[in-house]
Amino acid sequence: MDGRTPQRAVDNFWKSFHTKAPGKATAVIPNKKRTKSKKATKAATPPSTQRADASYEVAAATCRAKVAKIVQDCRRVNRKYRDPHFNIEFDLKLDQRECLESLSNAVPDPETGEQPAAPGAEFLPRSAKRVTEIFTKPQFYINGPTANDVRQGNDGDCWLMAALCALSFKEGLIEKLCVAHDQDVGVYGFVFYRDGEWISEIVDDFLYLTKADYDAQQNDRIMFDELDYRNPQEAYTRIFQSNSNSLYFAQCEHPQETWLPLLEKCYAKAHGDYAAIEGGLGGEGVEDLTGGVASEFFATDILDKEHFWKQLLQANKEFLFGCSTGIFGGGFGSRRGIIEGHAYSIQRVVEIENQRLILLRNPWGQGEWKGAWADGSKEWSPEWMKKLGHKFGEDGEFWICYEDLLRHYQCFERVRLFGPEWNVSQIWTTLHAPWVQEYNETYFSFTTTQSGPVVIVVSQLDDRYFRGLEGQYMFQLSFRVHKAGVAGYIVRSETAHRMRRSANVELDLEAGAYEVYVKIKAWRNDHVLPVQATIRKWAKSKRDKVSRIGKAYDLAHSRGQIIESNEEKKMREAYEKRRMQKKRAVAKRDLQKQFKSAYYQKRKEHERNQIRAAKKKEKMKIKAVEKSKVKEERKAAKAAAKKAAAKERVNDVAAKDEFSKKTGVESVDMRNEVESAKAGEKSESKDVVREERKEDSKEDSKEAAKEEAREDTEKDETKDESEDSEEPESESDNESLASLTDYSDGELELQVDALERADPTMFDSPPEEEDSDEENGLFAKDPWNAVAVVGLRVYHKTTASGETVALSVRRPNPYADTSESDGEGTGSAGGGADGKGKGGVLDVDDTAMDATLQGELKEKKEMIMGLRKTSA
Repeated sequence: MDGRTPQRAVDNFWKSFHTKAPGKATAVIPNKKRTKSKKATKAATPPSTQRADASYEVAAATCRAKVAKIVQDCRRVNRKYRDPHFNIEFDLKLDQRECLESLSNAVPDPETGEQPAAPGAEFLPRSAKRVTEIFTKPQFYINGPTANDVRQGNDGDCWLMAALCALSFKEGLIEKLCVAHDQDVGVYGFVFYRDGEWISEIVDDFLYLTKADYDAQQNDRIMFDELDYRNPQEAYTRIFQSNSNSLYFAQCEHPQETWLPLLEKCYAKAHGDYAAIEGGLGGEGVEDLTGGVASEFFATDILDKEHFWKQLLQANKEFLFGCSTGIFGGGFGSRRGIIEGHAYSIQRVVEIENQRLILLRNPWGQGEWKGAWADGSKEWSPEWMKKLGHKFGEDGEFWICYEDLLRHYQCFERVRLFGPEWNVSQIWTTLHAPWVQEYNETYFSFTTTQSGPVVIVVSQLDDRYFRGLEGQYMFQLSFRVHKAGVAGYIVRSETAHRMRRSANVELDLEAGAYEVYVKIKAWRNDHVLPVQATIRKWAKSKRDKVSRIGKAYDLAHSRGQIIESNEEKKMREAYEKRRMQKKRAVAKRDLQKQFKSAYYQKRKEHERNQIRAAKKKEKMKIKAVEKSKVKEERKAAKAAAKKAAAKERVNDVAAKDEFSKKTGVESVDMRNEVESAKAGEKSESKDVVREERKEDSKEDSKEAAKEEAREDTEKDETKDESEDSEEPESESDNESLASLTDYSDGELELQVDALERADPTMFDSPPEEEDSDEENGLFAKDPWNAVAVVGLRVYHKTTASGETVALSVRRPNPYADTSESDGEGTGSAGGGADGKGKGGVLDVDDTAMDATLQGELKEKKEMIMGLRKTSA
């Protein structure tokens, strides 16, 4: 055990689980302008308001201009158009397959290291030719585009085919998609709806075929050469590579009609490749082709079947409808002719003679319902055939009654269409999706100046446009609409279980200010590579593909780029100023502490030096006295010794003299010796003085050498003591000592500036400590980092007064300084009850809702009903 409490262990786990710096790559293609820009942005993209169809008009005009330019250039050089960005002929012949397959972002098998097949690897077209080579008399439309034209090919895009079938029953919708083309030059321009606005796309006229060219197909060529054909190659081409039936992907029913395969090709190019449009939802397909707003309904959730029938009766007017089967469990096969896991379009809805009937269409062009009102069933009569204008035939189109529709189809998609009477306002931002599913602190706000119907849509980016770079995280959106100043919510969106691209509500609102709080449910798929890993994997081997998909990724994520508003700039600058002032104040306090510590140390050292000097002076005095005493004793001893020697010599002479007196013999030598002894006493005293002086000089030299050795030893031991320490400190030293406590604030500021110049990083925030827990460290290597680009669109009716809706993104103030007593900078850009933000108010059906309700019963009811006002 590491000694931590259980709560501490849990807290550390979540600390390691979530990234400390949430974010995502918003641009994957190198850009000089971007790399040179050092300024980080901090707020939402500026909102825009325009007519709902204004974006279409701009895209259509742009598309026409592009087609006209291409036609002009091609005619100038006498060449047909070949799309350099989606050249399916060369891509197929060179076996690059970048127009067929998406970038693979699957994680290799951990055991074998085997790379899973790329999406689209199952597509096996054998050749590609131009429209004028395939069709003998090609025509873009023959009697206009109709549902009967639609035949799905080898791509799994039944959802797109069903969407086109749904459009065909409202006049003009399909015609709006192809805005310009030149069949001779081989250029076609289409427009599609993407992430809240229309875009244009250009393609050439090459189409994939199921059979290889005569020159490349050896087996079939041999067979045709053996047959009795006048021209085997021409016969081969006529049978296998001519007209609609020869196409590999979608085809029109009429052998000479071309609009469907070219539209499908352009839609595939817009999304990167044919694999990218495999699998989808019919409602989202209708959105992409009309600019409408899709909603989903489950048959088991329909409260009032009468009301839903009334909505169905609006098909091809305000709404377009589709339906799906086998949405759970991945159904297969068929039930009484209805294909499981398949999308159908609702063509017509009628109520005649108490019979509620719906005309459905299978985009395969075959496979029909085998129950009541099916072709050939007992319910039909000549009168009913005439009333409904129906003809029997295996064409994928069939009638079904309302009860059987609800019984055999699990999900319905409804797309609201917007005419010129509608305006749309939209704004985008980037939101972090924490693991805990809560309403985000950042929210949208909008004001409307008039009462009326509105459609509110919260959407995420359509990642189908950059398949392979969508990353590991998937998102599901929901939101609530609050009246500004009211804690409870007015309406909550239904959670979109299948069509996760967006969520929406329709309601009537009074003029006023409103707030939209978003909840993002995120999943992480660890079997998928993150964006940066996919880029590294394919940057060398698939440069063109990565470049094309990467540009789509960058354009999409530029919507969520955060641009700093003036208000947020002021808050940031104020915060940075406060932060710098605090750090400088801390630095000045640290300097002052250092100065005080230095003063204290120097003062103590000064006192110690004075004590050492006094002790040394006293010691030197004692040594001088002792030295003088020893010197006197030495002198006295020497004098006594010499005196004794002289006396002994005198005594010897005296003894000899007495002996000579007794014997009467006095030699000259003896007389001389006595005289010299007497004279010697006088000279000896002088010699003694000289000797004493020499001895004293020698002793003084020895003592001086010994003293110097002792002083050097003491200097090494104390290090701070000097030979002249017995002298008092100079006046300048005393002034320096006193000045340590006299630094002014300005002088401290200069000191801090000098330190910052020496170390520019001294005020940077220190890195957070890593969690030492080995188990939690695994999460720290790959923490939760779910970030989504989210947009708000508000559709509202046009008025004579002009703009009626204003949007903004309100985010918590990250620069709030709650430590200051004056409250400056506290709070967020918006708030809720008790300043906590309405995003913290739980849904009424949340288990913990009761525990969060405050006040008396009346106040609790007001909170639940969305009537309780927030505190100021």
